[in-house]
Amino acid sequence: MDTLIMVGQLLLGLSILVGLHELGHLLTAKMFGMRVEKFSIGFPPKIAGFQWGETEYSIGAIPLGGFVKISGMVDESMDTAQLSSEPQPWEFRAKPAWQRLIVMLGGIIVNVITGIVIFVFLVYNNGETYFSRDQVVENGIVAYEYAEAIGLQTGDKILDVNGQPYQSINDLSSGNVLLSENGFYTVERNGEQVRVDIPKGFINTFNNEDAFSKFISVRFPFEVGMIEPGSGAEAAGLKEGDKILAVNGESIQYFDEMQLALQNLKNDTAQFVVQSESATDTMAIAVSDDARIGIAVNPLLEPVSRKFGFGESLAKGTERAFGVVILNARALGKMFTGEVSAKNVSGPIGMAKIYGDKWDWTKFWSITGLISMILAFMNLLPIPALDGGHVMFLLYEMVSGRAPSDKFLENAQKVGMVILLALMVFAIGNDILKFFI
Repeated sequence: MDTLIMVGQLLLGLSILVGLHELGHLLTAKMFGMRVEKFSIGFPPKIAGFQWGETEYSIGAIPLGGFVKISGMVDESMDTAQLSSEPQPWEFRAKPAWQRLIVMLGGIIVNVITGIVIFVFLVYNNGETYFSRDQVVENGIVAYEYAEAIGLQTGDKILDVNGQPYQSINDLSSGNVLLSENGFYTVERNGEQVRVDIPKGFINTFNNEDAFSKFISVRFPFEVGMIEPGSGAEAAGLKEGDKILAVNGESIQYFDEMQLALQNLKNDTAQFVVQSESATDTMAIAVSDDARIGIAVNPLLEPVSRKFGFGESLAKGTERAFGVVILNARALGKMFTGEVSAKNVSGPIGMAKIYGDKWDWTKFWSITGLISMILAFMNLLPIPALDGGHVMFLLYEMVSGRAPSDKFLENAQKVGMVILLALMVFAIGNDILKFFI
């Protein structure tokens, strides 16, 4: 069932984005009087379809893309038979270069608009919830394995990143920070300021969602929550709302401190100093073999919650949408220098895992908006067979006054298809490799 949910979310997200992308091409083509022969979500073989006017609308069996077939255009279908005759008024090749350029940009523009609309809606509907810099500075961080690997320690109070203040603990592991040149954290440790450098290529560590849980979190004070029936906590008389002040003489303020203390007390009985509403008592509580005493905890640190009006949401949502494009452009540039590993490139399996095995509409739309902006960026790359390749040739035609020959475009399309297939094989190979590492 978990796999079906992941696949279902991926197929729904891609179907929405591919359908809108190809709709952008279709509408702009029809706007300029071009004949659109086919509109397909998914690649052949065809599962279902219908004819409406001059256009056949269909759903393909391979749900990893889609296409529109515009008369008189050299595209991925490699249907060049009609190019031997004189251009007809309804054909792509018969139209002015500026109209053809708008048609090729139509899908990209729609993906950008879709991404912006999704991010604006999410900001307006959900606002922001986060632990703030002030909370991090007051309580410090819990440093997990990836943080410890670069020199951060539990209890560090991160004052700034790259010499600049930050708003949220999420900013400390943002792509902009991890991709920065000579990045560093300034932390307060035992009353002194310490610089912790961010190593080049550290972003490669964050190649899946689980990696972020292995970096840092904010420390939080706590009180006892629900008591597990039959546990050591229940047997000792611990109650919901009690506060644990010490374990075997070690003072406890934060939940991570209690976790650490219990790790060394497995299958043992520890002395807990507990503060209840009426008194402070010492209790002997049995610790299980997995370092638990049988309680849930209620954090005593509330995240900051902010709501935004429509105007603020429009600005912030647009900023986030284009931030995705800028971040991916920077990552692509650093991939060529070797600082960012090409192993971070994911295919459909990786995308499905990002959606996750729980159906959460907020997460679904967040990832779909992210992918929409990435698709727009990737499609704009000047690779033949992508929209960006057609744009490149059209800009050459508009500047030079000479259109590339149909034979050149046909051969360029073939080269582009080979490049795209190679990239797809590489991405799927990365997905498969991640199962074994």
